[in-house]
Amino acid sequence: MDLLRHLRHFVVVAHELHFGRAAELLGMAQPPLSQSIQRLERELTVELFDRSRRQVRLTTAGELLLGEAEDLLAGEGRLRNLMGQVRAGELGVLRAGVPPETPAVTLRALLDGLTTRAAGLDVELHELTTTEQVRMLAERTLDVGLVHHPVSADGLRFGAPVDVPLGVLLPRTSPLARDREVALASLAGLDLVAAPRATAPGWHDHLLAVCRQQGWRPTRVRPARNPEFLFGLVLAGGGVAVEPATVARREPRVAWRPIAGAPLAKRTSAAWPVRSAHPAASMFGQLAAEVLADAEPAPPASAGTSPPAARPWPVLFDTTG
Repeated sequence: MDLLRHLRHFVVVAHELHFGRAAELLGMAQPPLSQSIQRLERELTVELFDRSRRQVRLTTAGELLLGEAEDLLAGEGRLRNLMGQVRAGELGVLRAGVPPETPAVTLRALLDGLTTRAAGLDVELHELTTTEQVRMLAERTLDVGLVHHPVSADGLRFGAPVDVPLGVLLPRTSPLARDREVALASLAGLDLVAAPRATAPGWHDHLLAVCRQQGWRPTRVRPARNPEFLFGLVLAGGGVAVEPATVARREPRVAWRPIAGAPLAKRTSAAWPVRSAHPAASMFGQLAAEVLADAEPAPPASAGTSPPAARPWPVLFDTTG
């Protein structure tokens, strides 16, 4: 027996006290409505309406049932709405990963945007490298993440990518800092300060490949997991880093200069499992793309500086499909 359906019929008849009008409001014929009420009465083993007179009246059982039925139907509506919000990703817990170097202003914008779009969503934000995020996404211990491409992993869907032009970080006292742009070949003899390969193997290998193509083979690669350590190695001399312009804003003694020909850009996008994806994953991906694009706009081109390459790596690494 569909109790809720019969209760809905009962409530309309109880308010109208007229089977004809109630049937019209419900969009059904009167005989099926009468049968529905009779079945409800048999199920509850009580009479809900007094039909002995011309005007239909509620019995004592009917009056008591009306309030309970309305509460029950209202509760059903709230339950359906609640589950609808869960399906839409507006409620529940979202476990999200972000790269360790993500600036505080970017995190704030991301969290504020999530609050605006899904105020009931509880976001658990984790500081994780690309490698850690890919592993946790596969293990289903993370719902969505922000990864640096290229990423070699099956079973992941990617959001809209954002390409951020990269430049060279070097001490302001360096002679190279006097130039408006720096050719990678001019860095011969210097070390490269970069995140360890294990944090994002695809990106690390791509970075070194482009450096070699541009005529720079770093004397050695010096690993730096956090910005402060990276700045320390750069300021100590003998090494430079290749990073977005926003990184240099954290340290006034470091200069950022565009790379001649703009051969490098760091591509970042959201990633989440193809199967059993969290309902809020795609929304997070869209918001993250908007926040990243606003957080790190491309620097103005200098005279004689080529615009950033449209695709900083082969189509093999395209994440938009």
